[in-house]
Formats: sequence, structure tokens, C-alpha cells
Amino acid sequence: MNKTEETGLPGNLPGFDDPLALLRACHTRILDYCDLLEQLASMLGNGKDETQLRDTARKVNTWFSGSARLHHQDEETDLFPLLARQSLKLADLIHALRQEHEQLDTLWTTLETDLKQITQLDDPEPFIASAARFCELNRQHVQRENMELLPVAASSLSHEQVKDIGVAMAGRRGVRFTG
Repeated sequence: MNKTEETGLPGNLPGFDDPLALLRACHTRILDYCDLLEQLASMLGNGKDETQLRDTARKVNTWFSGSARLHHQDEETDLFPLLARQSLKLADLIHALRQEHEQLDTLWTTLETDLKQITQLDDPEPFIASAARFCELNRQHVQRENMELLPVAASSLSHEQVKDIGVAMAGRRGVRFTG
């Protein structure tokens, strides 16, 4: 079993002892998988090999159904509550980010179903449109978290709070925290 399967995270990332850097690195992976999803959408109807379509769909599905969902849980359960108490401005930002998570989850539900039957789609256009919207919203969301949320977290959370986030993230993935 590779690191991704063991932890719900891709390899070559910061450890749970640096959870804010790990969240930022996961954002990069989210963007990478959005690129792959858009490549998949562009392959539809272009006479691409069905095996290649299925393999790419499986990769995208595995990432967004596993690691990306855990990432949202990390933020919603461990990071957001600590920051929302700091100010009304942060509480408003976090409320907006939670709404974006809900939108992303709703879009993902549709995409996930289509990915499982990618070679049997009668009309690929709805999938292509949903994939484009999903990727656009992810890019906006990641930028917002990277530019507005994570810098505040890095400057305002105590060492103990950051450690607690890392412990919770490791626990969520069934991994022993060694920080």
C-alpha cells in the first residue's frame, strides 16, 4: 500500500507536524487534479482510448472522493472553528468557505456518478460543463484559502493549536502522529 492509500494524502508532502503547510500542499494537489479532470473532459468525444478514459476517471475519482474529502474535513472540523472565534471578519470568511465546500460537494456528487460511467455517457456536454464549474470554483476557493485564511492561521494560532490540528488530521487517516 502506498502513502496515498495509507494516509489519504499524496506522497512528498509536509508531515502532520506542519498541518498548515500540509493543507497548502493539498491545495496544490487539488489544482493538479482539476487540471487532470479538465484533460479528461477534453478527451471525451475525441476518439480517445476507452482504457485511458477509464484510468484517468479512476484517478480523478479516487483523489476527490478520498483525499479531497478528508481535506475538507480537516478544515471544517479542526481549522475553521479555531479561526472563526477570532473575529467577525474571519467568521464571515469561514462561513463563505463552508458554503463553497457545500457547492463543491454538490458538484462532485454529479461528477462522481459520471466518472464511474465515463465511457457510457450519451451526451458528454453536461459532464464537461460540470467539470469546468467544479474546477473554476476549486481554483477560486484554493486561492482564497491560501491568500486569506492560511496566513491568518499561521500568524494567530498557538503552537499547541497547530499541533492539535496535526494530531486530528493524522487520526482522521488512521496514522500515528509523530510530531
